[in-house]
Amino acid sequence: MDDKKIQIKKLGNKDLFLFEKLIVMFQDIFEMENRVVAKVSYLENLLLQPGFIALVIMYEDEVVGGLTAYELPMYYAEYSELYIYDIAIKPEFQRKGFGTRLLSALKKYCKENRIKEFFVEVHEEDKHALNFYHSRGGKAEKVVHFNF
Repeated sequence: MDDKKIQIKKLGNKDLFLFEKLIVMFQDIFEMENRVVAKVSYLENLLLQPGFIALVIMYEDEVVGGLTAYELPMYYAEYSELYIYDIAIKPEFQRKGFGTRLLSALKKYCKENRIKEFFVEVHEEDKHALNFYHSRGGKAEKVVHFNF
């Protein structure tokens, strides 16, 4: 892969087209059956929110991966943490350094914005994701997640 053709971009309110491409990519990769995309006005507003982060990684101007995350300001200390809600790389670009580049860009963003750490949930059966995060220095915790 030609490094000069790879770009990582934090999406802003003028990047709705790229955001919609990221959402469709997530739906494809996560094999979502009931595909619903929010209204354009909602997505534009979401991109304006300072606590919402969307990063895309592009190769030759094509969205090949990305993540969405939410900043969580702490109340017992003057910093934030970040929760990665979705993260994915298209299968044909996996194991080629794109995921590592994306995490590195997120680490840089966090450092520049007083975000102490970030975390992501992974299903136990997703061995590929578990191996990826372990190999990138992630520390696993055993937790039980409840939905209401």
